[in-house]
Amino acid sequence: MSASTIPVICYYNGQIVRTKTDVEYEGSETRIVPLKIPIECTFQELIDMIYSKTIIDKRRFNLVLICKYPLRNGNRFQPYQVRDDSSVREMLDLVNTTTIEEIELFIKVVRVNAQLNQCVGGHEDLFVRNHYNVAQFDYGCGPSSGPVPNTGLNADDEHSADEEPNDEYGEDVDDECDGADADVEVDRHASFLRAFNQALENEQGVYVSAQAPSCDVSNHPDDETLDESSPVAYHLPPTPQFQHVENLDIAVASCWTPWVQPTTGNSSGEFVIGQVFNSKSDLQEAAKIYSIKAHQEYVVVASSKKLLVLRCKKAEECHCPWKLRAMVIKDTSLFVINKYTGPHTCVNPCLNRDHHQLDSQLVSTHIKALIQAQFTLSTAAIQASVMEKWGYQISYKKALDGKHKAIRQLFGDFSQSYTELPRLFLGIEQSNPGGAVVWKTFETNMPNTEIFQRVFWSFKPSIEGFQHCRPVMSIDGTHLYGKYKGKLLIAMGCDGNNQLFPLAFAITEGENTDSWGWFLACIRNHVTQRPGICVISDRHPGIMAAMVDPHLGWATPFAYHRICMRHFASNFMTRYKDKILKNLVCRAALASTERKFKKHMNTIGRINSEALQWLEAVPFQLWALSHDGGRRYGLMTTNISEVFNSVLKGARSLPVTALVQLTFFRLNGYFVARREVGANRLASTEQFTPYVDAQIQGRVLKAGSMEIVLYDHEKGLFHVKSRRGRTHRVTLHEKTCTCVKTLIYGFPCSHIISACQHRCVDFRLFVDRYYTTQSYYDTWAPLFHPIFNADEWPLYDGTVIVPPESMRRFGSGRPKSTRLHNEMDVREGKTLNRCGLCKQLGHNRRCCKNINQVQ
Repeated sequence: MSASTIPVICYYNGQIVRTKTDVEYEGSETRIVPLKIPIECTFQELIDMIYSKTIIDKRRFNLVLICKYPLRNGNRFQPYQVRDDSSVREMLDLVNTTTIEEIELFIKVVRVNAQLNQCVGGHEDLFVRNHYNVAQFDYGCGPSSGPVPNTGLNADDEHSADEEPNDEYGEDVDDECDGADADVEVDRHASFLRAFNQALENEQGVYVSAQAPSCDVSNHPDDETLDESSPVAYHLPPTPQFQHVENLDIAVASCWTPWVQPTTGNSSGEFVIGQVFNSKSDLQEAAKIYSIKAHQEYVVVASSKKLLVLRCKKAEECHCPWKLRAMVIKDTSLFVINKYTGPHTCVNPCLNRDHHQLDSQLVSTHIKALIQAQFTLSTAAIQASVMEKWGYQISYKKALDGKHKAIRQLFGDFSQSYTELPRLFLGIEQSNPGGAVVWKTFETNMPNTEIFQRVFWSFKPSIEGFQHCRPVMSIDGTHLYGKYKGKLLIAMGCDGNNQLFPLAFAITEGENTDSWGWFLACIRNHVTQRPGICVISDRHPGIMAAMVDPHLGWATPFAYHRICMRHFASNFMTRYKDKILKNLVCRAALASTERKFKKHMNTIGRINSEALQWLEAVPFQLWALSHDGGRRYGLMTTNISEVFNSVLKGARSLPVTALVQLTFFRLNGYFVARREVGANRLASTEQFTPYVDAQIQGRVLKAGSMEIVLYDHEKGLFHVKSRRGRTHRVTLHEKTCTCVKTLIYGFPCSHIISACQHRCVDFRLFVDRYYTTQSYYDTWAPLFHPIFNADEWPLYDGTVIVPPESMRRFGSGRPKSTRLHNEMDVREGKTLNRCGLCKQLGHNRRCCKNINQVQ
């Protein structure tokens, strides 16, 4: 690297993906351009250099430059926008101030004039239709403030009086908040406003922006907006993310505005007398945003259902005249400003990091669209979004409270969701009959009320499709992180293409012997009665006890229990803390023949005899592939269930009704996508799944270089020698080979393929039927049907189900993690900490042992 230039890697033609700890650039057509940037480079020179090195048209596209900026606290990165000469210098200085050797610069291409021009300070007039007899009206202030008529109420018409406000407008307040003449003026126009409001409701589609928060974004659209030809309305997912079956790019809504127009009431951004708001909450939100943008704060003098009075927080200290008074319009929910004095004349003595009016309610309104697009949005991302929007650094607690309020607004209340859950299952059963739902509750002293303990559910397409999957099932449990504790138990199958197949779910009070036994009994009684299913799990005592209970239907020979190799090796590592021994245990578990298995076991015994005794105490068929007998089809871990756990990670902090809906819509996404793949492969006459095709293709290549000796042509007995000199005995009549890989995986090994080619036998006869394209299609062929709208669901006449208080999380803030961490949580190849004093790896400055030498 030259001393006068800095290496910069530019990425373009893709999209920026921001995770909790990193920033990446992804895309199937992403292109990379290496640059050598001079140290004294300016922002405009950098832009010109990028245009010249790429194929981006300067006349049609603008560039937004995002630098991958390293943070001090660990191996974490955040996006940093390069927008001027100073930010360019700070970006280039990263090579000298950090350990990175080259800078990653992400380019976002924005089409010129892609966004509509917005009126940023002007006052826009609209005209209503002539038959309303209204010539002109002004836009009001607030998130859902609609077009309102000019009532003629202004500062010149306002008179002070000593009379108290009438009860039909508001409660009694101090004399200084009165405005009797204004009240009379409001009453004089009340009938006109009510008529005009009704006209606006009738013509709402003419004036209300589709992006305004006042629009209905619920799952229940107005009947008037439905197509007349459609006889029913269907229940939509609370967020489109429920239907995504793969990892999503983080969607950042940067164009959110709190109201239809960017002005507050006039060109100066101040409120005006006569402005009307759809509700009191809209007025409060508008006042908050006004105060935040003005960097001023107010206090509430009076607040009721019919009245709101605000004044400057420093009114007495600085004699600031700012004051706002609004009242409800009779027989409506509208609020009108009938007294206003502004703007602020006070100044702040110092710069504040936070703002009193920037509360969690306003934060929830701001991030509601972000949460709907990505319900896994982190609290740190919320803080960054608020900082970018208003320039204030809110606390972690305020951001988390805002997120919880947004979740409640979008997905419902946590406590109420337990009561609504039975009717949700009735709605699903109405359009998707044949599924399974099993409840377990406690009786209470209250009449017609029961306490929730467990619920099990499985959808009919999963029940039907599992009949065409391999007889293997993986089970696992994961924590719930909402308002109430609990565990989500999951059972997953595996299709012929080695992909996960969601089978059954349950929400329980925890993982114990009783809950696991109940969950497995529900699967056996309501989902599948297939004999010989292999169940893969960890060594949880509840699972171990349930698998040997003869009354549950999972004891041998009706089913076969196997242990996840990764969990088993982790248990071994926790006990003996030796990575060499752990690797040998994994090699022994993965060995396909008993000869290899014994070789690794003997090595372990020579190193540590106690470790060998510990391994021998666990039956070999539970964890060793060589002793499995072909039950687990080569699946050595519970990854298929843990992968789906990661898919549900964000949903585990949602109410239970949202969690159930996510499983429904997410499973439908899996079935739709893979059903199409199966249909296409059937149409192209492909006989096997892509997974098996790739495996067999590799083995056919190996089979071509083997030596074959025939011993018995009737039984098809062969002696096969590989290129490495290893010999195996193949019997085609019995479909066996001494390498036992055909038995383990369900499709022929290279030795059998070589023997088949020698005798002109079709080796495809040795492939299990579960790997055929027909079986793959039949697995995903069952259909999910749309759920009817909530008002068409059957009525639930059972007992009211309430959540148990014992499972409620008390205290504010982020829930404490209940996960039991072990050595599996340590990431392989993790970057070690570097001490800021001695610059050595493996520790930090707080525990530096070389501090004396450094000093």
